[in-house]
Amino acid sequence: MTIPAKPSPASRISTTGREMTVAELDRAGLLHADESVQISRFAVFIPADELGVLRPVVIERHAVIGAFAVVHGGATVSEQARVEEHSVVGKPEHGYAVGQIYPGNGSATVIGPGAVIRCGAVVYADVHVGANTVIGHYSLLRSGVQVGSDSVLGHHLCVERATRIGREVRCSPGSHITSATLISDRVFLGAGVRTINDKTLTWHDPLRQPTLLAPRFDTGAKIGSGSVILAGITIGEHALIGAGSLVTHDIPAGAMAYGHPARVQGEAP
Repeated sequence: MTIPAKPSPASRISTTGREMTVAELDRAGLLHADESVQISRFAVFIPADELGVLRPVVIERHAVIGAFAVVHGGATVSEQARVEEHSVVGKPEHGYAVGQIYPGNGSATVIGPGAVIRCGAVVYADVHVGANTVIGHYSLLRSGVQVGSDSVLGHHLCVERATRIGREVRCSPGSHITSATLISDRVFLGAGVRTINDKTLTWHDPLRQPTLLAPRFDTGAKIGSGSVILAGITIGEHALIGAGSLVTHDIPAGAMAYGHPARVQGEAP
């Protein structure tokens, strides 16, 4: 269906906290939609977060919201972006994780121009997805993740909180990107890559907080499928890690390394 632009401000309403149809959201003044958008009548909108704070939803021209997609308050779906069926955008973080309790507050979430959120993907609040980037089927982006433009994140990918992913990055299916990882421009991660940020395996310990050191991938680095990158490791610019490697030490720029543990074997081709 097509919803005309309606720039009225958000207001507190009696339906706080419950799901709304697009028509209900529009009547409540919480939908700011340009002309020519396409919103399925089966899409679901949740404008209030766990604390009862209402935020409008912005959908720009030629954007598409598919059937049974769930869009939370504070989300902006930019022009020509697509949110496909059964995906979730702008979900507030709620509960305990790694020494912190998340109260369920919403935040601004941006799906950039021409970006695509594939069926079943979950994008939490405070995430920014760059222009023309694709988030694969059933992938998960936790709070605070930023993804640059023209990147492709494959299906069944888990990207943990506060990770930064650059432009023209390829992350193949089935990989786990641990929290606060830095992935620079034009990095390639093969399928099933595992990253680690915790050397002590501390979880839910009231006597101490975990010391987390995320790995870093510099511009143009390439990581073969099935590799494991340990906490605090830096993979230098244009370095190449062979498939199935266990990386326990920094790899310098331009080097080729592989093995278990990985050792520098020469220069990357």
